[in-house]
Amino acid sequence: MGWGAVSEGSSHRQILRSTSIVGGASVLNVLISLIRTKAAALLLGPVGVGLIGLLQNLMATASMMSALGLGNVGTRQVAEAVGRDDPVAVTAARRALFWGTLILSVLGGAIFLALHRLLAESVLGNLALSSDVAWLALGVAMTVASGSQLALLTGLRRIGDIARINVLSSLFATLLGIGALYMMGKDGLIVFVLAAPLLTLITGHVYVSRLPRTEAAVRAPFAQLMRQFTALATLGSAFMIAGLATTVGQLVVRSLVQKKLGAEALGHFQAAWAISMTYIGFVLTAMGTDYYPRLTAAIHDRALANRMVNEQSEVALLLAGPLFMLLLGLAPWVIDLLYSSRFNEAVDILRWQVLGDIMKVAGFPLAYVILASGSGRIYMLSESMAMALFIGLTWIGLPVLGIRSTGVAFVGMYAFYLLFTYTFARRRTGFRWDGRVRFQLMALIGLGVMVHFASVWDGRAGAAVGLCACAGYSVYALRRLGELSEIGVPLAAKLRRLTSKAWIVR
Repeated sequence: MGWGAVSEGSSHRQILRSTSIVGGASVLNVLISLIRTKAAALLLGPVGVGLIGLLQNLMATASMMSALGLGNVGTRQVAEAVGRDDPVAVTAARRALFWGTLILSVLGGAIFLALHRLLAESVLGNLALSSDVAWLALGVAMTVASGSQLALLTGLRRIGDIARINVLSSLFATLLGIGALYMMGKDGLIVFVLAAPLLTLITGHVYVSRLPRTEAAVRAPFAQLMRQFTALATLGSAFMIAGLATTVGQLVVRSLVQKKLGAEALGHFQAAWAISMTYIGFVLTAMGTDYYPRLTAAIHDRALANRMVNEQSEVALLLAGPLFMLLLGLAPWVIDLLYSSRFNEAVDILRWQVLGDIMKVAGFPLAYVILASGSGRIYMLSESMAMALFIGLTWIGLPVLGIRSTGVAFVGMYAFYLLFTYTFARRRTGFRWDGRVRFQLMALIGLGVMVHFASVWDGRAGAAVGLCACAGYSVYALRRLGELSEIGVPLAAKLRRLTSKAWIVR
């Protein structure tokens, strides 16, 4: 069946199906992550949690530089070849991705190792941590290598395999990391950091090795292989700079917080940041796993591409909306549960970040239009400008608002990001949000602001308002999701009858 033949109902069902698979894996990942985070908080405290975030951010930055954006571009090249039903092009893209990544992983790890003392002193401000930083070179090489595995599986839309890799690697990394902290104390911190890339690489290799080999793998011409590699390198460099802007920006903000407010404040920021990056992961991961390759294959059909963006935006807002309200209202209890009462200052940061996440979820489907179009320079510009705004607002706000400024800056960053990506999509494909998506986005922003300020006024009042907003939006979301899927029609009918009776009683 061609992309143009996909019906509206089946397209929504495809989104819901992929989101349910990836979402189920993400929920398990979140639960596993909660255990890992709680263990680190109890065993190391705010200072240790802050150092873990700093080391992970440093490793991510170096990995982003080393990978040269081959992950994002590799997914695009493979998905495009699959969309054309061209097995020779698929094979050429696979081989270019493999050899390019292999070279870059070794080279990136070696350069990082050579610079480990300089990085320890200039980034971490502590030469005594140089041996820990040296070990991160191994993590850089493994992260780059595992990124190519996930890019290939994403381009081929092996959603089940990706879900299994994420769950298994997270589970084994948690067992290894917590075991290291428990037995070695602070000396096990570097094992804790390296466990994730190590286990992701191992499990990824298992599933990639199971992919079928075709005769085209032998016949793919060298010239076509070089064209794929050139495309990876050219477009990848722009995506690398964009990704680098994001990771470097996060590193700069962490350094600002540590230098101006101290190590404990950095721990509070890291606690809020970790939750903000995790709890809506099931929606964002599903976009990258299923929606991105589908959109890439359809990007030249404006009507179909615009419909895909609206459908993905609506499903994302419907699924994530109740979580926004719940987390806004229950932020103090969530922080205490996941960390401890020593992390109370993270509550205010988290509330602001949740408001920013509403715009983040609305902006991501639009950002994938940039990626699917292969507009590397535009993507680089959007990421760089958004992160520059985040750094600037944090720097201005720290002396005035303290650690809260990081949350306010987060809102500013994603407000700009949403406006930028919408403007690009409007010019590239003539995109407009349909009426339902506009209503859902405005409703979530309005409810979010209401719950946020109720929580600031009184914690218990905020919890009550948040729970009511969560319940109300959940009913609406279930009704709408039922309408979008034939499987959910009976559920939607029941919900309509229930809500109708409720209005009659009133």
